[in-house]
Amino acid sequence: MDELARSFEEQRDHLRGVAYRMLGSRSEAEDAVQEAWLRLSRSDVSEVANLAGWLTTVVSRVCLDMLRSRKSRREDSLDTFVPDPVSLKADTRAPEDEAVQADAVGLALLVVLETLAPAERLAFVLHDMFGLSFDEVAEVVGKSPAAARQLASRARRRVQGAPAHDGDPSRQRAIVDAWLAASRGGDFEGLLVLLDPDVVLRADAGDGESGAAVSKVVRGALAVVEQALMFSRLAPHTELALINGVPGAVTVVDGRVQGVMAFTITDGKITELNILADPDRLAELTVER
Repeated sequence: MDELARSFEEQRDHLRGVAYRMLGSRSEAEDAVQEAWLRLSRSDVSEVANLAGWLTTVVSRVCLDMLRSRKSRREDSLDTFVPDPVSLKADTRAPEDEAVQADAVGLALLVVLETLAPAERLAFVLHDMFGLSFDEVAEVVGKSPAAARQLASRARRRVQGAPAHDGDPSRQRAIVDAWLAASRGGDFEGLLVLLDPDVVLRADAGDGESGAAVSKVVRGALAVVEQALMFSRLAPHTELALINGVPGAVTVVDGRVQGVMAFTITDGKITELNILADPDRLAELTVER
């Protein structure tokens, strides 16, 4: 059992990464990984040649079950749901020193993944993000390799139809920095010039029971600027941060995270703003400095 536990710990980060991309939730990803350990501890794997593959299959099946069970629960709030960030880091490095993590996954991508059917999401994550073959994906979803390929293809079209993110972290940081400066100064025109005319702001304040904020979706540059100016009082407490390895902003008041803002920047304009303002989920987050 000790050897099994050591082998599992070697795979924990990988399994957590798979589960997080499947679920978009830190706590649910941890639950899925823990369930995989419980199943491993109850199984005879003496004949398993590839334990890492076996564990990936197990955690993927657990995630698939979780996605299917929560689908109806989230239908009403899907438009405003913003996934949890898995990492928040103070953005203290000079632009020339930074290389965005190779496995960075922005919240905007996770928002798109939330719109997929469970099997489509699983096929896309396992094949396109982790490089599993369609034979392996088919084993998890219980379909033929051809059907697994179709699932991934449908998911890929949805993902590719979403706004594309500029890949230059220095450029992303400069635009986020300009947004924060304009917010602090209440500069209406300064904010407006940074936005795509069809920008979408998505704010997830949770169920509303823990705070006064209300979840909402706001569309259009003028409407988004008006919303931003309404919360300009928080601008002095908002700073640049790396959100899942991508430049964004975080609001910290008295040492507690009060908001996380993820930007999608396309051709030098902000096309999407995803704000997590759910007090219950924010209470679990800290900024690494």
